[in-house]
Amino acid sequence: MSGIDGKVIAITGASSGIGAASARLLAERGAKLVLGARREERLKCLADDIVGRGGEAVYSPTDVTRRSDLATLVGLGCERYGKIDVLVGNAGIGPISPLDDLRVDDWDRMIDVNLRGFLYGIAAALPVFRRQGFGHFVTVISTAGLRIAPSMAVYAATKNAVRTISEGLRLEAGDKLRVTGISPGFVKTEFASSMTDPEVKAKIAATMDEVAIGPDAIARAIAFAIEQPRDVDVGDIVVRPTAQA
Repeated sequence: MSGIDGKVIAITGASSGIGAASARLLAERGAKLVLGARREERLKCLADDIVGRGGEAVYSPTDVTRRSDLATLVGLGCERYGKIDVLVGNAGIGPISPLDDLRVDDWDRMIDVNLRGFLYGIAAALPVFRRQGFGHFVTVISTAGLRIAPSMAVYAATKNAVRTISEGLRLEAGDKLRVTGISPGFVKTEFASSMTDPEVKAKIAATMDEVAIGPDAIARAIAFAIEQPRDVDVGDIVVRPTAQA
């Protein structure tokens, strides 16, 4: 029996990349998955695949910019399985660009998804965790906030805001709740798909092709944090390619 077996784990941004890889790995280790993302067809395929392999998974279309969608996702887990042990906040976008480009709509989208969506996850899960007397927030952040690079100012700011709030949440959580931040470097995902600056998009895609690691590496880090005993709180994990500067 692993420290994951039997846990009910909700994941946002679950339809691809790190979210999908985490769902599959956690299901293999006995977790019951509650999957959320915007792309319902992909969610259904992932849930069907997990169930077909003997696991347990349900899903709900989830846009993290809508507070009601997060409440519905957490509510689905409680209704189906009677509890939520972990909320993995993985949804995020990165339409990065130089500030001079004034892509204000992209700035707003990053703030809405990366920051506001994270806060809506807290609003949905924290009251449930408090009632239960246990719970674990695991949030996918980014190494972009640890080393600021040109074109990533707003993206990094949203990630550092999440990092700051996570630390505040940890300090307020008491001895019953756990809070973990996972900061990936370059990972082979659809990260570049949200970018609207063609030059920056091409550069990021090229760098990803050269050095990126698979999303399974991040999934293993998430699993490591979750499987610890309840009195062990893994605060921060940074996982980057060996080749990444």
